[in-house]
Amino acid sequence: MQTLPMREFTLRGVLLGALITLAFTAANVYLGLKVGLTFASAIPAAVISMALLYKFKDSNILENNLVQTQASAAGTLSSVIFVLPGLVIMGLWSGFPFWQTALICATGGTLGVLYTIPLRRVMVVQSELPYPEGVAAAEVLRVGDAQRHEQEASSPSSNSSLRELGWGAGLAAVFGLFSSGFRVLGESVSVWLPVGSTAFRFAAGFSPALLAAGYLMGMAAGMAVLLGVVLCWFVIVPWLTAAATPEAGQAISALATQLWNAKAKFLGAGVIGISALWAIITLAGPIIAAMRAQPAHAHSTGTASLDETDVDMPRSWMLIIGLVALTVLFFVVNHFVGQHMPELASASRYGLAALCVLFAAIFGFLVAAACGYMAGLVGSSASPISGIGIIATVLMGLSILGLSALFPSFHTSLAGKLGVVLVLFMVSVILAMAAISNDNLQDLKTGYLVGATPWRQQVVLIIGCVIGAAVIPPVLDLLYNAYGFAGALPRADMDPKMALEAPQANLMTQIANGIFSGSLDWTMLGAGVAVGLVIIAIDWSLRKSGKGALPPLAVGLGIYLPPTIGVTLTLGAVLGYLIQHALKAYGARHGKDWIHAAEERGLLLASGLIVGESLMGLLIAAVIGFSGSNAPLALVGADFSVAPWLGLAYFVMLAAIFYRRVVRR
Repeated sequence: MQTLPMREFTLRGVLLGALITLAFTAANVYLGLKVGLTFASAIPAAVISMALLYKFKDSNILENNLVQTQASAAGTLSSVIFVLPGLVIMGLWSGFPFWQTALICATGGTLGVLYTIPLRRVMVVQSELPYPEGVAAAEVLRVGDAQRHEQEASSPSSNSSLRELGWGAGLAAVFGLFSSGFRVLGESVSVWLPVGSTAFRFAAGFSPALLAAGYLMGMAAGMAVLLGVVLCWFVIVPWLTAAATPEAGQAISALATQLWNAKAKFLGAGVIGISALWAIITLAGPIIAAMRAQPAHAHSTGTASLDETDVDMPRSWMLIIGLVALTVLFFVVNHFVGQHMPELASASRYGLAALCVLFAAIFGFLVAAACGYMAGLVGSSASPISGIGIIATVLMGLSILGLSALFPSFHTSLAGKLGVVLVLFMVSVILAMAAISNDNLQDLKTGYLVGATPWRQQVVLIIGCVIGAAVIPPVLDLLYNAYGFAGALPRADMDPKMALEAPQANLMTQIANGIFSGSLDWTMLGAGVAVGLVIIAIDWSLRKSGKGALPPLAVGLGIYLPPTIGVTLTLGAVLGYLIQHALKAYGARHGKDWIHAAEERGLLLASGLIVGESLMGLLIAAVIGFSGSNAPLALVGADFSVAPWLGLAYFVMLAAIFYRRVVRR
């Protein structure tokens, strides 16, 4: 009897994805503006989708996968808030015009989806990148599907899988509740060692999800991240601190942190930029080959004989959708330029708009490849979207300055404030592409692992972008009018202490202003490029000799990200190394089947840690949003000094449990 194919693309799935999209996008916009962080929404979307579709007997793992794909795309698109509020802070906008804001998000997101399509085979199928969230989401879907079918046929393996996933999720959720919620457990520990006029910093975070991401990432990338951390906090920051003069009453640790934010992070951004460019160069050949291998039309000759799980959106669809997106983007940019630079002649306005769109289209593809690689390496949550935003702001600013120098007709219009806001406007489009590509390859990895059809995933990714784009403007308007942003209050009677910080938007605005005023420190960016070139050479030499690897992007991440993230990723990689060493020792006695089962336990536990922290983060974000308080569940005050050490104790216990459960005999 022939088995009927499972239904994958369904109307109820699209509608359910749209509903989850509304909630996740709003939550991410609020959290991003408040604390500068967003949560990866793929795993919570997968869990919610399974819970709701479980009621339908004909639902299946592929339908669940498409729902989480759609919802995670829209939730990730909210990263445009890292730039767009800058237009309000600059005083250009008094709110967020719906159509302009929505079309920026929709066109940028759609182009980001299209750019990830030719990257799928290269970075997902043929690559050994770990994709932590993508693998975790696939495990969630598999275990949920196995549990569902357990009613029809008893499956001890599904019980075991669910138990391991539950252990991981429970341990991470408890930590999230007692740290972010009750504030009893600290989320990190940081110790400063003052030495004369400088200081060294020892720090580590206790995030279970980052421990799991490091475990999946592997030892080579973990050591590369650690090298970046050591370079930053034991060489670069101490050197900068020794050469600087603290303000009256300023502690050395405060000065060091200030210099890291103002200078060292730019060095890290330089390393990330040149490493990303190198990654794109090395992947250029496979990417071009993948694009040639795509079918030209939906039903081209031979397509039917292909494996459905390896069929991307046809080139004809990509071309049509891409041209529509670029045309819409051109008219949006042209309207923006005409609205704020009315002195430009029509021909000059069209030319400027076309050049801006061309820059965004070309740089957007480079960004998509770089972000996809970084997300595959360390996960979407730890991938530095703001670092890509910094690089995009610098390059876009230089391009606008170059245009004003080459074409005198642009000079007056692009001088000062108007040049800055045009940079921010275009970078918001590029950041939408970056954010989507950062998440989409995780979704495509999930689909690859569960046997989904890539072109259907790519269609719902675009649907998710369009829906998310419609949600973002009203949510931004609502939050701005309710709280205001740091540096921009809509009403004089508002309390500035209640204003949302919008940290990345303020940073991008400062960078753009620095470019046009000539006050930006180019030395650190240049030094970062030089350091990156040295690391690329070392990595190439190691790989050629077969002695290992030193991923340059990972080193850049170690410099750019807070040490509480970098060190935790490294600890996860070390945990994975210790477990693999133990498995090799015990495997000689227990056999290959035992090793395979142990490795699967490790994967499920790691997935559970990511799931538990993601879900608890979502719940706490909702409580914060409804209460309007920064810490509505806090049981202790900010002066609870033992919290970091309690957090450290819990983290050590969690790592020990992880090790024992994987290596148990």
